[in-house]
Amino acid sequence: MTSDVQDPGARDASRGGAKAVADATALAGEDSSYGVMKVESRGIELIPEDQRPMRPSDLFWLWAGAIWNVEFLVYGALIVSFGLSFVQAVVAILVGNVFYVLLGIASIQGPETGTTAFGVSRAPFGRNGNRVPSLFNWLTQVGFEIEGIVLVVLVAEAMFARGGIGVGDGLKVALIIAAVAIQFIIPFLGHATITKVLRYLSFVFIVVFVIMAILVIPHVHLSTYHKSGTWEVWTTAVVLLVSAGGLGWTENGNDYSRYLPRRTPKAKTLWAATLGAAIPSILLELLGAAAFIVSPKVTAVTGVPSSFASWFFWPFLILALPQLFAINTIDLYSSGVTLQALGLPVKRWGAVIIDTVVAGAVTALVIFKGNFYTDLSGFLDYIVVWLAPWFAIIAVDYLLRRGHYDRGALAATRGGVYWRNGGVNWRAIIALALGMVAALMWIDAAFYVPSYTGPLSSATSGADFSWVVGILVGGLAYWLLSFRSVPAEAVARPLDPASS
Repeated sequence: MTSDVQDPGARDASRGGAKAVADATALAGEDSSYGVMKVESRGIELIPEDQRPMRPSDLFWLWAGAIWNVEFLVYGALIVSFGLSFVQAVVAILVGNVFYVLLGIASIQGPETGTTAFGVSRAPFGRNGNRVPSLFNWLTQVGFEIEGIVLVVLVAEAMFARGGIGVGDGLKVALIIAAVAIQFIIPFLGHATITKVLRYLSFVFIVVFVIMAILVIPHVHLSTYHKSGTWEVWTTAVVLLVSAGGLGWTENGNDYSRYLPRRTPKAKTLWAATLGAAIPSILLELLGAAAFIVSPKVTAVTGVPSSFASWFFWPFLILALPQLFAINTIDLYSSGVTLQALGLPVKRWGAVIIDTVVAGAVTALVIFKGNFYTDLSGFLDYIVVWLAPWFAIIAVDYLLRRGHYDRGALAATRGGVYWRNGGVNWRAIIALALGMVAALMWIDAAFYVPSYTGPLSSATSGADFSWVVGILVGGLAYWLLSFRSVPAEAVARPLDPASS
């Protein structure tokens, strides 16, 4: 293959691309809406260097605020419910959470480029080719939004039931509408408000965690718990934790790190995101695993208080609601900017409105028709099929170009070094497809809908290494197809007036 830099589209940079970056920079420069309780006007547009007030500590607490959440307590309990011993669960939790480093890696391009995860994704895939993974990501983000809203509604139902109020269909509809309306507010306001709110919520839930640990640990008697799961079941547990954790957040990373100054040391960006998410995830999942031994009801959010003192029911669920809204905020904000990456001609806040309506409608279907916890486990299992190779391609692309991006070409609507064959880089598309096929070869989703077990999983008695082979095959394929062309692109940077 010849180098992509020689493509006619790349030589067209001086016509379409230069104007595009000038327009994008001007738009970003005119935007002064960044601030707490102000509606953020920016979406996927480039953020000027002098308008990035974030610090690594802000990124740390943003992720901590999202992950200090009852959902991760449930994940810890859920893997023990698969039949694992407590020791097996602890090892799965420690191994699974090591991969939050993937979130850290997926956050270091934001400060360099000043754009979102799927703005950066235009570099390997091309503007039009990027629509493929952007669509996968939009569906994934909406899926997580639905999960969060369903949990909010279930918690509210439990609170009404505890108060002696029957929850009929009419009240369920009202709860869904109320949950969707409340959920809309913070993502609509944007990045600055999200950063501040999640920081303070993390402090509140740390206190709640300490109380829960004090209430649970004295009642954990490992000597009376004798279950032990197979190696294959253990791999499925790890897949769930990796999917819900480090790998599952990679497509959000640069959406939040892009407000860090370009001069921010890459190591600080990486560790702020990694540790901010990994520390609460490990602690909560360990507590969830221990709580399951006290009461198996802890696998459902509404059953969590049964593992604690009876008086803890109301304080716990009242505090769980804002945490569930908080983690959903991350997904709803990211799904909005992903719609822009798909090419939808809408402002960021307009995309939030669209996603809120879609998530609310599907939530109603899940509440009235679905088997939520089975659907959740299946969703977490299947999303790694596209997510693992996509992340690998982004990471390999970053390494091949040594972290250098043409910001102007990322913003250009046509032309530039990333335009290539009509806006599509077939190398990346082929690598993504190969990685997805490889992941499907070693996935065990026999108990979900749709039910499927890959041939490699069948040959290994149900082991699930879909995320591992997806990363390896997707990344290796992209490297083999691009190890000459991408370094050449990094040298040819004609559209970025601020490049250094």
